[in-house]
Amino acid sequence: MKKLLFYLTLTLTLVSGSVSAQQVIRLYEGNTSGSSETKIEEKVTYSPSGEIMSISNVVDPSITIYLPDSKNATGTAVVLCPGGGMRMLGWGNDVIKMAKFLNDKGIAAIGLKYRLYSIGMQQPPQRNNLPAQSGMAFNYSVTEFDKYVKANANPAPGKETTEGVYKAADDALEAVRIIRKHAKEWNINPEKIGFLGFSAGGGVAIAAVVRSRDKESMPNFLATAYGSSLVDVIVPVNAPGLFICTNAEHTNVAAGCLALFLEWKKAGIPAELHIYGNGKGGFGIDKQGQNSDTWSESFLTWLKTQGF
Repeated sequence: MKKLLFYLTLTLTLVSGSVSAQQVIRLYEGNTSGSSETKIEEKVTYSPSGEIMSISNVVDPSITIYLPDSKNATGTAVVLCPGGGMRMLGWGNDVIKMAKFLNDKGIAAIGLKYRLYSIGMQQPPQRNNLPAQSGMAFNYSVTEFDKYVKANANPAPGKETTEGVYKAADDALEAVRIIRKHAKEWNINPEKIGFLGFSAGGGVAIAAVVRSRDKESMPNFLATAYGSSLVDVIVPVNAPGLFICTNAEHTNVAAGCLALFLEWKKAGIPAELHIYGNGKGGFGIDKQGQNSDTWSESFLTWLKTQGF
């Protein structure tokens, strides 16, 4: 069936931290919820100014295009994969704010609304570094990176969760194909398209690179902010360079990020890792008075030195 690309152009009121216009493109034609008989309602929360803050129950994956002023465009495009534990998407912080930041630097931003874990999916047993009867979830520090075989740091590994991550990864790969198809129209260099994922969104971006089987879908760079792999990592021979940033005390995630970095290095592919020492959780583009406040500038420097 011929793919349907559906365009919706929205003109938004200019407010601080927002972008003036966006174009939304569905990734696929038809139903992607798994059953034509299942009616799932997508849920969206909004800020007082009317901007999208979060999205859950995603049934219609899409990309939202945020383009910089054509006079300042560098030709680079970053596909933003928002975090949210595969249960929701943190659109306000990970897409809208980041799109504004990137556009100001002349970089196109593409927000990815990817499929999440199925509604009502039973949570598989978590990893455990103690006997099963203890019931305590695993709690690996950055020094225990070797606990993750093939850098798979999924906190709830299993067939169902892995398949859920791969569905989201397929959405990310389809996004790259569509962007390349419209690269000239959007003033984007088709050889300067990459991922930036946050938290679980980083896991989705990593899975997409691992899963890619064709040149049209493989990104030119991969970046993950406090997002470790959620699937087994077998680095493709044509995998792009990797940028990682996280906090040292971000339990489990820091260990997973270090394990991921080593897999890339073992494959002989360039990788850069920033581990900040005075924070425990994730961070976004907002300044927090922490060492991690410099991550976005480090990311931009990395892009530049990589030729993007």
